[in-house]
Amino acid sequence: MSTITSAIKAFIADENGVTAIEYGLIAALIGVAMATVADEVGDGIKRAFEQIRDSINTAVPATTAP
Repeated sequence: MSTITSAIKAFIADENGVTAIEYGLIAALIGVAMATVADEVGDGIKRAFEQIRDSINTAVPATTAP
């Protein structure tokens, strides 16, 4: 009986699983942050290229075919 009780106490006191879960949550949060930053950077780059395109289009008028 004491063996079962000591095994249950040892299982409850074991923190290895908790540490793995904490690392998993941290990794997930870092992944979400990286995705958010990448999305913002991508939008900024897209806006920059669109602005360059619009500047070129206004500086050089389009020629019309006869």
